[in-house]
Amino acid sequence: MRKNRLFLALSLLVLASMLLAACGGGQEATEAPTAAPQETEAPPAETEAPPVETEAPAPEIGTEENPIVWVLTPSQDTEAVISGAEAITQFIEDETGLVIKAFVATDFTAQVEALCSGEAQMAAINTFGYVRANERGCAEVALATVRYGSTSYSGQIITRPDTGIESIADLAGKTFCRPDPGSTSGWVIPSLLMRGAGIDPEKDLARIVDAGGHDATVIAVYNGDCDAGSTFEDARAIVEDEFPDVKEKVIVIQTTAPIPNDNISFRPDFPADLSEKIVDALLKLNDTDEGKEMLKGLYSWSGLERVDDSFYDGFRQQLEAAGMSIEDLVQ
Repeated sequence: MRKNRLFLALSLLVLASMLLAACGGGQEATEAPTAAPQETEAPPAETEAPPVETEAPAPEIGTEENPIVWVLTPSQDTEAVISGAEAITQFIEDETGLVIKAFVATDFTAQVEALCSGEAQMAAINTFGYVRANERGCAEVALATVRYGSTSYSGQIITRPDTGIESIADLAGKTFCRPDPGSTSGWVIPSLLMRGAGIDPEKDLARIVDAGGHDATVIAVYNGDCDAGSTFEDARAIVEDEFPDVKEKVIVIQTTAPIPNDNISFRPDFPADLSEKIVDALLKLNDTDEGKEMLKGLYSWSGLERVDDSFYDGFRQQLEAAGMSIEDLVQ
């Protein structure tokens, strides 16, 4: 009996061991290692391209928003010049629809720079200023001005009777007024005359005064602020209403050879069709009394005439004959 119980107990132990082994083996067989999940990037979200900014086209030249700029020579009183120019620009606008804005340069050099920088598209410019601008490729003449029936004029050297100055040689040691160092008749040609008479203007004159215009030069000599001066012929008439005795108190001791008149020029890159419209309108001023009054109001013009660059070849030859270059005269 005791043996049967022992046998039964051993049998149960063996059976339990077999069950445990079977369970353990089954778990290892079925639980195979699994690969770690792979991370995948989400596709980028679709975004709209930023709008391309485009500049608005510039307003058409010759409109209120983009007027044609006309630079004027500061050879006379600025307000009088602007007043005369405004009457002409209004006439051009009425004829062509082109809007033109005029302004007076601070000096003769600034006028050339306005053309060459593109600040201005057209100019009413003196002879020396034109030659300078043309040499730099900034100006092409379209119209020469007419005064007293001629497209040329002369300069003059003036003084007062009480100075004792009777010739250019007498200018040595004197105070001399000029409109501007870039003025053709008011300095370029007179300075050549002085050199021809043996006077170096920079060394032999006591002092050179830039008066700021031909009218201002006449007044300075009249008032005794300068012993002598140079202007176009006859600039005394500009101030005769204010100083009725100016032709008695201011006398002329020398006149120059003829000089080609000032002109109306355009930048070479200015649209040819627009310059032609402006030129045609300006030439109409020659045909009526009202138009002639407008021209007279701007630098005392009596008319306008078509010319090309060869019109100024004679002036260039004068400089060459004197052994001077443009560069020499602007230093």
